[in-house]
Amino acid sequence: MTTYKELLEQRNSLDAQIQQARNRELSDATAKARALVAEFGLTSEDVFGKRKAVSSRAGTKVAPKYRNPSTGETWTGRGKPPKWIADVNREEYLIPA
Repeated sequence: MTTYKELLEQRNSLDAQIQQARNRELSDATAKARALVAEFGLTSEDVFGKRKAVSSRAGTKVAPKYRNPSTGETWTGRGKPPKWIADVNREEYLIPA
């Protein structure tokens, strides 16, 4: 029966072998890919396709424009209006700039 220390040594040896094999295969794959790119004159767009433009506004927060003075709730003015401002004059709830 093998001991805990022996098993750890085996694991460390296997981890090293795995890393060496990965590095070797990665190097071979990179060389093949570079050869194909050079042979056919491929561009990154040919290989990976067109990239979609990422909106710079995506995920940005908008400052609130309206505040309910009785509860402190706010609303940005976008989307469906909350009940407290739905059927009233919104100018009364504007937050001063």
